[in-house]
Amino acid sequence: TQSVADTNDTSPKTAEGAYGLGSIWKAVFRSDIGMGVGVIFLIVLLLVPIPAFLLDFLLAISITSSVLILMTALFTKKPLEFNAFPAILLVTTLFRLGLNIASTRLILSHGHEGEQAAGDIIAAFANFMMGGNFVIGVIVFIILVIVNFVVITKGSSRIAEVGARFSLDAMPGKQMAIDADLSSGLIDENTARSRRKELEEESNFFGAMDGASKFVRGDAIAGLLITAINVVGGIIIGVLQQGLPLGEAASSYTYLTVGDGLVSQIPALIVSVAAGLLVSKAGVGEAADKALGRQFSGYPAGLGLVAATSAITALLPGMPMLPFLAIAAGAGWLAFTLGRDRANEREKVQTAEAVVRDGTPAAEEPITASLVMDELKIELGFALLPLVNE
Repeated sequence: TQSVADTNDTSPKTAEGAYGLGSIWKAVFRSDIGMGVGVIFLIVLLLVPIPAFLLDFLLAISITSSVLILMTALFTKKPLEFNAFPAILLVTTLFRLGLNIASTRLILSHGHEGEQAAGDIIAAFANFMMGGNFVIGVIVFIILVIVNFVVITKGSSRIAEVGARFSLDAMPGKQMAIDADLSSGLIDENTARSRRKELEEESNFFGAMDGASKFVRGDAIAGLLITAINVVGGIIIGVLQQGLPLGEAASSYTYLTVGDGLVSQIPALIVSVAAGLLVSKAGVGEAADKALGRQFSGYPAGLGLVAATSAITALLPGMPMLPFLAIAAGAGWLAFTLGRDRANEREKVQTAEAVVRDGTPAAEEPITASLVMDELKIELGFALLPLVNE
């Protein structure tokens, strides 16, 4: 904060002063101003063409940021620890759409120049995922969109919708429970206030996730439409404006367009998985890795049945023995280890209980405690208590 003397100072500011370059640099990197500049940049990205090298850098940011979102959603203990996810989902969706439009400009403008027309990342994805055959790339792209749109996004939106509805229906009962605990003295006013705030945030979070899941569905639909428009528009531009043969134009522009679609759909799929993990974590209360490890290791008999099933499957005619026998050996070893550990824990608990039971017999209450009588008792009406308080 500035002092009054600094505020009233009207002397010219140097480069190190309040209006110098250092202050401008610090102001740009403030969280609120930086967020505003970032959102404006996303909107500008929808309108202004960008070069291929900058597109590569932004696509790398899109891929790595989606992985960061997935890891954050995976390691959070409760959904409210990541309650900024709906806003992040909107920003990442807008970012991917901006990159789609920027890559579309490059593909339609320079697609006749070769595989590197839209940058190295799109060319690398096209070579790696398609193997030089754009038909394979089209099929893989459609499968990714179907998995994202039909399976993950639809399930996540349904979980968020049901969670929002149940959270809203249960809010009056939870508020009454908080008021009852406060009235009975089990919690203080600050604890009651924090619990009410958490309850409100939970309801708002699931309501926001119910609406934010529509962003992912719209992103998948937009990806399909953009890909179709790029293919048709690229063929028209290549044949009519660039003078390419029809087959060469279709191969070149479809190759780049499908590579662009794969680059955009893979981060979208990762963010959709993060949304599904986040909304399906209600009631877990711990990180997903610890919850899965604790719950799967709680039933060694189930792992034993898995080992037996894998061993029997390996003996079936025509089945490859090596993978099923490896699974059987691993599951059997886990079942044996976990069963031994649980047996040791039960034995320790039983031994401790036996020591407590045998070593310290319960003391009987003396008979005089039951026969004791009050030496003097005075019963007063409630209205007379103020007279005898002193």
